Amino acid sequence: MVSLKVNGTTHTVDADDDTPLLWAIRDNLGLTGTKFGCGVAQCGACTVFIDGQPLRACVTPVSAVGTGEITTIEGLAGKEADAVQAAWIARDVPQCGYCQSGQVMSAIALLKENRKPTDRDIDLAMNGNICRCATYVRIRAAIHDAARALEI
Repeated sequence: MVSLKVNGTTHTVDADDDTPLLWAIRDNLGLTGTKFGCGVAQCGACTVFIDGQPLRACVTPVSAVGTGEITTIEGLAGKEADAVQAAWIARDVPQCGYCQSGQVMSAIALLKENRKPTDRDIDLAMNGNICRCATYVRIRAAIHDAARALEI
């Protein structure tokens, strides 16, 4: 049994210590917004926050989380989340949508640290979040839109 604090609620999960956090979130807690993509932390579909920092849940064993607070796409809140989600909708960023939860999580993490990211900042921050529909131009534009919305 492992105790995990996810989106503000503490859960006891029946999982081995080496169970990837992704499976505890999806299978044990039923929070399916976090996606399985590659299973080796290369695509970013499984991005969650632990204590506010983006992390790949597919390669993080539940035993490594400790007392860290996990935030999934379902638990996002705050002005950065609102700005990114509004920009994503306005720009019609998602195509198939599979990678979008990870893309949104990484975009929010970027904007929490950098309110005026350049194209290069965005490219570096989003590196590792792969979109098989290649919506990278719209993702970058949406991040700029969200950054401008946060200035107001």
